[in-house]
Amino acid sequence: MKIFTSRAIHELDSATCEAQQISSIDLMERAAELVADELNSRFLPGQRFVVMAGPGNNGGDALAVARMLIERGYKRVEVFLFNVTGKLSHDCDEERKKLITIDGVDFTEVSREFNPPYLSDKDVVIDGLFGSGLNKPLMGGFVAVTRYINESGAYVVSIDLPSGLFGEWNSQVNRRDIIHASLTLAFQMPRLSFFFEENYTVLGEWKLLDIDLDETKIKELPADYMLVESRNIRPLLQKRLPFTGKRDYGSALLFAGSTGMMGAAVMCSRSTLRSGAGLVTVHGPKGGISILQTAVPEAMFEPDRNEHFITDMRIHHDHQAIAVGPGIGTNGQTIDALEALLKSGVSPLVLDADALNCISKRPSLLSLLPTKTIITPHIGEFDRLFGEQRSSEDRLKTAIEMARQYGIIIVLKGHYTATVRPTGRVYINPTGNPGMATAGAGDVLTGIIAAFLAQGYKPEHAATIGVFVHGLAGDIAAEKIGEFGMTAGDIAAYAGRAIRMIIDKNV
Repeated sequence: MKIFTSRAIHELDSATCEAQQISSIDLMERAAELVADELNSRFLPGQRFVVMAGPGNNGGDALAVARMLIERGYKRVEVFLFNVTGKLSHDCDEERKKLITIDGVDFTEVSREFNPPYLSDKDVVIDGLFGSGLNKPLMGGFVAVTRYINESGAYVVSIDLPSGLFGEWNSQVNRRDIIHASLTLAFQMPRLSFFFEENYTVLGEWKLLDIDLDETKIKELPADYMLVESRNIRPLLQKRLPFTGKRDYGSALLFAGSTGMMGAAVMCSRSTLRSGAGLVTVHGPKGGISILQTAVPEAMFEPDRNEHFITDMRIHHDHQAIAVGPGIGTNGQTIDALEALLKSGVSPLVLDADALNCISKRPSLLSLLPTKTIITPHIGEFDRLFGEQRSSEDRLKTAIEMARQYGIIIVLKGHYTATVRPTGRVYINPTGNPGMATAGAGDVLTGIIAAFLAQGYKPEHAATIGVFVHGLAGDIAAEKIGEFGMTAGDIAAYAGRAIRMIIDKNV
């Protein structure tokens, strides 16, 4: 699913009206009908609604919703239209005219002084002050109204966007001056700002309402951001064919483990096997052989000459994917070995965990990364690599810049993991849950991505598929075990089932 900018959304609205031969107010009515239906499904007839409408089209949406609620039998609907400049958008004015014709409507047009209504936690405020057309932070009286609503304790439903929140970047906006929605009802597709951690408290729950925007224009319009769906992943998955052997599904070499951290090697190798790699070899410290071969007998073990950590990353056999990092530590000899590996130019390559920490200790290694190397940092690892970031949106901006600069694929892990390609295009992943915040989950992801690389998938596809499968496996584990009790091993165990669900169209 494409994630469009606010400007592109406006263009899409216009194209829809032209293609479907409807007016903009017809489209507004369609959107309002869906909002009213959603509210009707959630609230009883005696519910009190207080509608706050701005002077633009978002306000027009809110006025139409107010009218439709009254038509559905809700008798406690109070409407405040803020028209402080004396100039409403055309569609907002048309909706105002429709609303005030209703007998007994509780309607107040605010032109100067606003006497706010009493609000309690039993009331529902419908926020239609400003939507995606907003081009500057809220100011003056609108800030006061916003803070009054936020402090009231009322349940707030925002139409399109919480007022004061931009569709894309908000690093310069004071969060106190944004409506804190309990529910955001967005139209057709999400906005980029929905996926940043700092906006979680202002968005509340969010839901998409399909207003039937023109599909031809959706396909035509370019988008730098995508929300990954199973229908995007399914066509990429390769079938397992008859008359094939293990070598047809690739060999993955994992540089993983050190004394006290062999569990990382176990998690990584298990998930590589569970995700379809034909052969898996783990190169780890000599002292880890009994742990690895007992825990994962299907994997081969290549012992380092050192008992406790890895000192040699030379490639002795033919492998289709190399993964480096889970549990390897940051000993100087390990960093030297990683540098030698990178200088050899071997690829495809996925780097995670301590491999990234090694690079942080020796930043010159960044310039040695082969083109389309996949790195999978969590927030801390990312900031150690590229400098401390103030917010998740700043972190994404930096990831885009670094992916372009170094020609690499950055898997920026988080609640909505973002896979950034060397072109700067971003793929946002919706699968996964808080139960995956557990030791070893990142090692499992590394193994899954390595498995797809080994099977011959392009690095950009291996990363995107791997992240989606990893999150889906976590969702299966959460359903079977619960978020509190699931472990990284459970995620690895369900990777194969996740792949099957995608293929079978069960997700």
